[in-house]
Amino acid sequence: MLAAVLLGGLGLRLWGVAQGLPYAYNTDEADHFVPRAVRMFEAGSLNPHYFANPPAFTYLLHFLFGISYGGSRGVAHAFALHPGEVYTLARVVAAVLGTAALWLLYATGARLFSRAVGLLAAAIEAVAFLPVFYAHLALNDVPTLAPLTLSLLGTAGVLRKGRARDHLLAGVGLGLACASKYTAGVAILPLAAAIAARYLDAGPAAGRRALSGLALAGSSALLAFLIANPYAVLDYHDFHGELVHQSSLSAEAQGKLGAPKQGGLLYYLWSLTWGLGWVPALAALGGALTVWRTERRLGWLLVPAPLLFLAFMGLQGRYFGRWLLPIFPILCLLAAHFALTLAQGAARLLAGRVRGRDSRAGAAGGGEGAWRIGLGALLVAALLAQGLIYSVHSGLVLSRADTRNLTRDWMLAHIPAGAKIVAEPVSPDEWAREVRPGTSTAGNPHRWNKYPSMVSMIAPDGRLDPSDRHVVSIEDYERTLSPALIGYYESHGYCWVIRGSTQSGRAFADPRAVPLAIAYYHALDRRGRVVYKVLPYAGEDRPVAFSFDWSFDYYPLAYRRPGPEMTIYRLQGARCGA
Repeated sequence: MLAAVLLGGLGLRLWGVAQGLPYAYNTDEADHFVPRAVRMFEAGSLNPHYFANPPAFTYLLHFLFGISYGGSRGVAHAFALHPGEVYTLARVVAAVLGTAALWLLYATGARLFSRAVGLLAAAIEAVAFLPVFYAHLALNDVPTLAPLTLSLLGTAGVLRKGRARDHLLAGVGLGLACASKYTAGVAILPLAAAIAARYLDAGPAAGRRALSGLALAGSSALLAFLIANPYAVLDYHDFHGELVHQSSLSAEAQGKLGAPKQGGLLYYLWSLTWGLGWVPALAALGGALTVWRTERRLGWLLVPAPLLFLAFMGLQGRYFGRWLLPIFPILCLLAAHFALTLAQGAARLLAGRVRGRDSRAGAAGGGEGAWRIGLGALLVAALLAQGLIYSVHSGLVLSRADTRNLTRDWMLAHIPAGAKIVAEPVSPDEWAREVRPGTSTAGNPHRWNKYPSMVSMIAPDGRLDPSDRHVVSIEDYERTLSPALIGYYESHGYCWVIRGSTQSGRAFADPRAVPLAIAYYHALDRRGRVVYKVLPYAGEDRPVAFSFDWSFDYYPLAYRRPGPEMTIYRLQGARCGA
């Protein structure tokens, strides 16, 4: 059964792993780990010069790329000519690490509760939507689950046996987890609870062993962190500066146009209902109450960490469902424990009633074991159904062509090379470049003459002001739009306008914030002729409202393929009239 869970979890994580390639459409994937792992070869240094995300996953990719492609020259050649293969390798690494986290979760559950709890917890995480979807991308979210759960496994050993190797394992896992994703530091709370329990429950001699275990866990965590992130010390100035910058960005209230406004805590509680599943989320709550009542030491180990994590993340100004992943292993353990405890208690109650009824009738009653198996099977099905359905749907969606790839294919067939186009920033720059066998796409010339969408020349009142040209970030793109641009496009021959719903959707999600952008899109609809449109949904009557989660992870069953809604307009006025 464990083999089935691991193989099933790996299959779900690899299904559609090449989605979108050779173009990396996820901005974080395109900008961070893979390119920086390659750039280290070009720079001849292991200093990532980037600490907004810790570099452990980047280092892992760096060394694997070196082994796979034969060193610096081979990596540079592969990334230039075959970037899709390099990204596929990185995504497979993420999927394998996500599967390794399932085995570690099984072992943790077996040590804390029983093998049955460990197996069910691993099964819940194996099919839960968020860890399955983000295993398809070369990001650090899912790979972090492996060292984080390794730390939980060591922590379980500290609580149950208190051996030196358990402290060492917990510390190493904690250090590697923090070097993979800073918020994985939440694993320190269960470890501290386990060490405190050993100290308080033991005599003076055992108390001294607990303190020495604390020193061993702390030193091993620090050493593992520095091995996986050495430039946190060697380049402390940049490390500290980027860490502070990242913290300020996360706390920035409504820093993203179109971001939800109901508050972080409510958003994360809602995210659990689909990212983990309604039944597992409620079962985790039941598990927290159950374990707190039955074994207080274990309650201190498992319950405070997710509660404090939710409270801390909910206070930030930005929030995304995948930022909850560091507490998923604990939630899966609590959910599995509650489900099996409930099945056992209900089976005992039902079997007792049946025996009492049959004894009065003079018949042989049914056994408790049969009831426990039957009820357990029903609860397992309830726990896994939502995650399995949506993860299978995700595999189907990701295995199909991305709408941006389909749009580019249409443009190759219908828009002349060298034509002037306006393309919203929903795809990387290479998307508009020539693809020639044996050459680097990133170094090839543009097939179409792109309007500089990230350069603004719009005055606050919506007028064109060419004298005030300035570069903006992708977060501010919608604030650069105005109806005045349509006339500028036409007079300068930019006759083809490509619109993507992951940009325009931000404006329509918060129209009062960007009235000029709303007016721009309405003007584009009036003055442009739609010549091509492709939807990611199963039908035009099933659009999905913009969301920084669902518009990018395609959770709703309405999705049929990945990507935004793509529309190409042909302008008619001025130089475009011919």
